[in-house]
Amino acid sequence: IQVWRGEIAELEVDGLIIPASESLFMTSPVAASGKRATGDDVERSAVARGPLAPGQALGTPGGRLAAPYIIHAVAVGPDRLADPDRPAGAPDAALTLAEPLGLERVAMAPLGAERGVFAPDESAAVILRTIAARIARGDRMPASIVFAVGPAEAPAFRAATDAFAAQPVPAPARSPVARSASADTAPCRAGR
Repeated sequence: IQVWRGEIAELEVDGLIIPASESLFMTSPVAASGKRATGDDVERSAVARGPLAPGQALGTPGGRLAAPYIIHAVAVGPDRLADPDRPAGAPDAALTLAEPLGLERVAMAPLGAERGVFAPDESAAVILRTIAARIARGDRMPASIVFAVGPAEAPAFRAATDAFAAQPVPAPARSPVARSASADTAPCRAGR
């Protein structure tokens, strides 16, 4: 797990996990960055299959991005409730989608912080707890996760990932087996 300060759309990874609104219009700053790089096609593909509830995620092709997939994860609903279960569901659903797509290297933006509902340190803590729980359950995980953050989130995500790295993480309950996604893999959906 690494922290990178910059625009998520610039990263050359297998998939991007970006914050999404329930309508899936790419209006948050991070999603808008992806939209600028891909054009309207990715947004249209997502919106046509929405809406999603908080804690759900939807995968679409990455369009013109270096990353072949974008996973749109809804951490906060229109009510903007600071319910920590909501942002926990979003990275869990997104990482669940990464498995059948064969995503080994993903970049993830801060989820839940995009609308100011959660502070960056709260977002980082919830995401890292979710990752630890997935590892403990033996869920398949990407080999590499890069948190793509802005200057305001960087200190909180660096501190959280340093603390996470210092903690003992239980061995997975099962051995992860890599699967690859075919070129014609249809976009998928996951969540609670």
